[in-house]
Amino acid sequence: MRPQHHRALRIALAAALVAAPLTVAAGAATAAPMSATSVQLKGVGLDDPHKKDIAMQLVSSAENSSLDWKAQYKYIEDIGDGRGYTAGIIGFCSGTGDMLDLVQHYTDLKPGNVLAKYLPALKKVNGSASHTGLGTPFVNDWAAAAKDTVFQQAQNDERDRVYFNPAVNQAKSDGLRALGQFAYYDAIVMHGPGNSSDSFGGIRAAALKKAKTPAQGGDEAIYLKAFLDARKVVMKKEQAHSDTSRVDTEQSVFLNAKNFDLNPPLKWKVYGDSYAINS
Repeated sequence: MRPQHHRALRIALAAALVAAPLTVAAGAATAAPMSATSVQLKGVGLDDPHKKDIAMQLVSSAENSSLDWKAQYKYIEDIGDGRGYTAGIIGFCSGTGDMLDLVQHYTDLKPGNVLAKYLPALKKVNGSASHTGLGTPFVNDWAAAAKDTVFQQAQNDERDRVYFNPAVNQAKSDGLRALGQFAYYDAIVMHGPGNSSDSFGGIRAAALKKAKTPAQGGDEAIYLKAFLDARKVVMKKEQAHSDTSRVDTEQSVFLNAKNFDLNPPLKWKVYGDSYAINS
């Protein structure tokens, strides 16, 4: 898990960022809190292939200033946030455990791959910003591995296991349609799973103090606004996330339009850049 950022913003903030507490690794394999409630939802969920692709484009617009999320398998850099390398389609970090899990999964799928030799180093740097045992050779080998469809599948698998599936399942259990499912997904991508106050679980808990979910008989729009407001509070605690436009000029725009099914055409802005998905 990482807070991955707009590329231009990364460069501007890198020198100013202070290493943040690394609280994510312990929760990286922890699923989002689930409700036992079963809710029948109208419309197509975010796990529909087309809607999932839309979700990935929306995230990529904020993370990489591009709708081409499939071009990000090869992405890797240290953005200066104290979490080591940030890489891949969902910003797996060498300092927070999910990059280690990814490379281990890749090695399980394809023993002897070009990244397998870095597993000992990834275990040693987990929980820190260190590059010891990694460095330029690792960066170059990551780019080489990104051409391998098995590595691409490994990234997809870990994205789904740690972030996408827990977020969508929890949102469905809360009675939220595709927009709410995306709001949960985008939050868990940036803030990580777990139940600490600054994680996805903490944000959800704060929202529940303000509004009921649809599954609890609440109004979907009112609950989603409470969730987005709670998320902004957490975002503003860290300098790298203090620009809340991915909420203000993206998700809130869809919410204000009552586009609960997240149906195209979609138009939004992130960090001042304009994007559109027409179909």
